[in-house]
Amino acid sequence: MNILRLAGDMTHLISVIVLLLKIHTIKSCAGISLKTQELYALVFVSRYLNIFTDFISLYNTIMKLIFLGTSFSIVWYMRYHKVVRRSYDKDQDTFRHYFLVLPCLILAFLINERFTFKEIMWTFSLYLEAVAILPQLVLLQRTKNTDNLTVQYIFLLGAYRALYILNWIYRYFTEPDYVHWITWISGLVQTILYGDFFYYYFLSWKNNVKLQLPA
Repeated sequence: MNILRLAGDMTHLISVIVLLLKIHTIKSCAGISLKTQELYALVFVSRYLNIFTDFISLYNTIMKLIFLGTSFSIVWYMRYHKVVRRSYDKDQDTFRHYFLVLPCLILAFLINERFTFKEIMWTFSLYLEAVAILPQLVLLQRTKNTDNLTVQYIFLLGAYRALYILNWIYRYFTEPDYVHWITWISGLVQTILYGDFFYYYFLSWKNNVKLQLPA
């Protein structure tokens, strides 16, 4: 654990809190992609299969439980809460997210560090997380719904991954034999996908105007 890893974890946690704050307090999920949230739930289930078998630390276990619990809570709110679900824009959130799942699973079978069930599912979660934001970015571009909480949620998600990349760079230079190409490349792809959003986010911040994404 180092300050960059901790900052990445806390940024990720804050992003989830921001989203839950929006959904719970104003009873709205407008501008949020259910497809992306379902993909994240699948990411965490696949990644944390070892939660009850491999104890790493209390911090690690608590963070796993938080991300599992919050991801399924968000999906439940958007699908079943009698008020929140009315604000979900199903007609615009049409990205076929299941087309992302199978290629990521096949790639995990083909390219992994160890050919075991847990390792394949861990690798699958890395590949899937790299592209899970795509339905959200597409929805944001279609609807132009750039309310402050939605924008901050997406920004914090991107910032979390950027901080993790800095953590990997730090560990590469300070820890012997620290090489994880699958994790690094997946994280880099994920960060690149945020590139366009970050560009317009900083433009809006610099000019003190509402974020506007191109069509």
